[in-house]
Amino acid sequence: MKRLTDCDIEKMVSGVFAPDFKSVNREVRANLRLGRLVPPPTAPVARQVRLDLHQYTEQQAWDAIMSLARSGVRDAVIITGASGILHRRFPAWASESILAPYILSWAPINNGSFKVRFKKQPLMTP
Repeated sequence: MKRLTDCDIEKMVSGVFAPDFKSVNREVRANLRLGRLVPPPTAPVARQVRLDLHQYTEQQAWDAIMSLARSGVRDAVIITGASGILHRRFPAWASESILAPYILSWAPINNGSFKVRFKKQPLMTP
């Protein structure tokens, strides 16, 4: 796009200056085609997700669940396994930790997994 010079500014003040709309429009159209003025579409978030935590450490499982909660997913099946630390920890995480505000409801499906409904997350502004 054309840069304004001191001469152009003087012409604008005096009312004589008329911008070259063809070059301005050409530049804007080029930027639109290149995606500079219009942000690329965001990838859609899956409505339902299945998260299998077998072979995860406690920290890895916590990170994966928090990432899932913040991702915008609404429904998830979280598989912890029938026995082990993750199966015993998940109810406490879902009701008493910093994960709790993200969760609308949760219930055990069977002996080794939980159905979780996350709250709708507000749109993030850049």
